[in-house]
Amino acid sequence: MIVSAGRNETFPFANSIGVGLIESTINLTKICLFNRPEFILFVGSAGSYGKYKIFDIIESKSSTNLELSFLQNFAYTPLDNAVKIDTNLTKSEIVVNSSNYISIDKTISKEFLNYNIDLENMEFFSVLSVAKEFEIPAFGIFVVTNYTDENAHKDFVKNHKAAMEKLFKYLEDKNIIKAKEAK
Repeated sequence: MIVSAGRNETFPFANSIGVGLIESTINLTKICLFNRPEFILFVGSAGSYGKYKIFDIIESKSSTNLELSFLQNFAYTPLDNAVKIDTNLTKSEIVVNSSNYISIDKTISKEFLNYNIDLENMEFFSVLSVAKEFEIPAFGIFVVTNYTDENAHKDFVKNHKAAMEKLFKYLEDKNIIKAKEAK
């Protein structure tokens, strides 16, 4: 089953699960309870902490939920804030961070790289957490739309359409979707 966030990122071949950590968790859990998929592929956009460039396509099976306050030593959590799905669906070891907030401070954002975290997507931690709970193989495919800096939203909006076209092409080239499904 292919899933995406929704709102700006809806696809004819994907089930929309909602934006952010909470909506995506609730809606994907409902799907898994009532129509359990054999696998989950999350597709969508991501912001780069600096290592990857705009329009790069990245696969991942690992996510974290680290907030900027953690990086600044203003917070801690007793919760497990990292999840990895052991799957042969992708070999990628790239880690995607998830939060309900978009990072816009380049200096602080670059600190994620010190933790070997390269990208930011609001839903991916939820997707992998639900998949792990239900023991469903899962991974994500992301297209970079912006850097996590003061221009994050403006660049996301500017690059979104072209990024989605590149994502469609990647999914077609990998035979994940057929050309007619992308329309």
